[in-house]
Amino acid sequence: MNTYKNPVWWTTDNDTAWDKVKAAFKRDWDQTKHDLGGKQPETNQNVKDTVKQASGAQPIPPRGEPVYEKIEPAYRFGYGARSHYGKTHPSWNPALESELRRDWTASGGQENDWATESQFIRKGWDYKN
Repeated sequence: MNTYKNPVWWTTDNDTAWDKVKAAFKRDWDQTKHDLGGKQPETNQNVKDTVKQASGAQPIPPRGEPVYEKIEPAYRFGYGARSHYGKTHPSWNPALESELRRDWTASGGQENDWATESQFIRKGWDYKN
């Protein structure tokens, strides 16, 4: 049981400020555990992200999910790929995934990021407006 109590100088302003930065610190902690070999997901969180999120200059995504700005290229790629490959591959399949992986790597995506990025590419592919 946690017996921690706020110090006498702690105010509701401290609570408000802490609530604002808490999520940024949690994401940073997840990233640290991942970097040290833990099973936490790669959040692509760095110190600059933590500071921006804590100050309110950057939105804080849910824990375990990277910020939108970092996954937008994968969403964009998947969304565009559907208009290019959609007639020959009406649904996601291994042959399509192989072609997309090749295209992703050729367009500057990192081969070793495919396992992570492909989930966002697939979300872009599946998006229907």
